[in-house]
Amino acid sequence: MSLSLQTQMAGHAQPALNSLDIAKAPADTRVVVAMSGGVDSSVVAALLKRDGYDVIGVTLQLYDHGAAVHRKGACCAGQDIQDARNVAARLGIPHYVLDYETLFKEKVIDRFAQSYIEGETPIPCVTCNQQIKFADLFDTARELGADVLATGHYIAARPDGHGGRALYRAADADRDQSYFLFATTPEQLSLLRFPLGEMPKSQVRDYAHEFELVVADKADSQDICFVPTGKYAEVIEKLRPGAAEPGDIMHIDGRLLGQHAGLIHYTIGQRRGLGLSDAEAGGGEPLFVVRLDSDKRLVIVGPRSALATHVVELRDVNWIGDGDLPALAADGLDLAVRLRSTRPPVPAKLRIKGNTFCVELLQGEDGVSPGQACVFYESIEPRARVLGGGFIKATRNTPESQASAA
Repeated sequence: MSLSLQTQMAGHAQPALNSLDIAKAPADTRVVVAMSGGVDSSVVAALLKRDGYDVIGVTLQLYDHGAAVHRKGACCAGQDIQDARNVAARLGIPHYVLDYETLFKEKVIDRFAQSYIEGETPIPCVTCNQQIKFADLFDTARELGADVLATGHYIAARPDGHGGRALYRAADADRDQSYFLFATTPEQLSLLRFPLGEMPKSQVRDYAHEFELVVADKADSQDICFVPTGKYAEVIEKLRPGAAEPGDIMHIDGRLLGQHAGLIHYTIGQRRGLGLSDAEAGGGEPLFVVRLDSDKRLVIVGPRSALATHVVELRDVNWIGDGDLPALAADGLDLAVRLRSTRPPVPAKLRIKGNTFCVELLQGEDGVSPGQACVFYESIEPRARVLGGGFIKATRNTPESQASAA
């Protein structure tokens, strides 16, 4: 090869990957940051601006904030939009507020209410990420010419070695949000970046003070944004008047114990607030909500031992691991699953029978409810890869081995 040709090829060499894994200089890399008005997304915007990226902030107005405006601990409240504006002004970046109230009500709030009426325990944050933030916001990011969309979620993403990207649990186990992001698709992962996945919350707070952000000491959001009081039943009754139809409270042995004022007041695993006297409950061991039957308007209760779930059936399964899931799970796929956001992953086996996805738990788990998520991990290790997951369609208390024997 001639020296002249070598020189020409060198002149056209691909630039090195920047910190966002894009083959561009930071100044030529446009990043849209989803700014909620909280400390996490604000620090993401500040870090990327500091590192020389072309940063644009976008805040979604998702609901009629009303009474939530000044409530401490509520996310997405009216003050949050102003906080996001103030942070963007401090950083000197463009900032847009997009009105998504109608879409959010249709895709998240209404579905949340309907799910509760049907006796499920929904997770609206998963639906919001799936249907709003990582769907419609993606279109906005593309329209703005973004190379990537960055968020303040605590989850890690790295190249998977096959041209795509893989999700992993966050470095800060107490803040890990992988449970709420299992529905992310490979296409979405190619655009998404999570700069906080490798750092603890304490470091994020330190950065917020270093950048002199107005949200540096702002409390973390704790409630569902459109339920500022934390009282789900009140919100559902406003959305669906008459939804709280009364019915019977039945023991798993068939005894009628009393009356309830509506399924929306109960969740699987609930012990308090059953409205039963000691005499009605039999005066024996404590009773828990074991199952909700929306068709018959029954609240079914039983002892703690009846809460143990050994098999869960899933719907709307999303797979972001390597290989073809049906082939992998045909004879049973060993993995770890997380059934509640506050619980660690546990060993399990995933099987596919016809069109049904079933997860067999090696040990029973309490308080598992339809509507919640079952998230797949490669192992129970703290930094394990996220493989996807699905929504719980039904639960069974009998282990698969016993069911087969029967």
